[in-house]
Amino acid sequence: MCNFFSFVSNGKGKYFYFDWAQRTDKNIKIDSFDSHSEICSHYRVDCDKVNKYEYNPLTKVFKIDQINLKKDDSEYAELWVSKIDFKTIVEPLIIKKIINPFIDKRKLKVTEKDIALLKEWNSVWDSVRNSVGDSVRNSVWDSLWNSVGNSVGDSVWYSVWNSVWAYISSFFTTPHKYDVSSCIKLWESGLVPSFDGKVWRLHGYKGKTIYEMEKGE
Repeated sequence: MCNFFSFVSNGKGKYFYFDWAQRTDKNIKIDSFDSHSEICSHYRVDCDKVNKYEYNPLTKVFKIDQINLKKDDSEYAELWVSKIDFKTIVEPLIIKKIINPFIDKRKLKVTEKDIALLKEWNSVWDSVRNSVGDSVRNSVWDSLWNSVGNSVGDSVWYSVWNSVWAYISSFFTTPHKYDVSSCIKLWESGLVPSFDGKVWRLHGYKGKTIYEMEKGE
């Protein structure tokens, strides 16, 4: 599966990809704007005669997907893509560092402010849970989901996916149906909320549970 941002090169300094105008053009019928095959089809270039690349502008990870040409221009392609203004690719995207709350912040205890934010998140969680499925699912979200999800790990993943969704929403300027700022503030401070249906927990440094609260509290 191709991830955001995907592009192909003809080996002669020409790069093919979809920009924001194309991604929002209803007349362009594309299943995935970050599919190498879709890019080749749209620009009428032979998929076997281009080099294929991917780049995550948030993690700065450049990936060589396939080198088909005799000329390996990956060094030039990486330099080119690193200089792109990604507002021209996905206008609402906010380029910022992905925070791994279990490592980057080293949170070991909660404050009254943290507890107040958890209670606020509790108050909107049911509504958010029911609306998550309505989110636009595309390669941009998928790439973010994978990048952010990997930072939490499997141990608490099953109970924190709504928190992951809320944090991902902070990477876009588009308005949201519900106010999820409480969860975003917790995440960025180094705390990940989880919920097992009865008890809310806040996970801090290395995923350790450092606070518990019954749902009705």
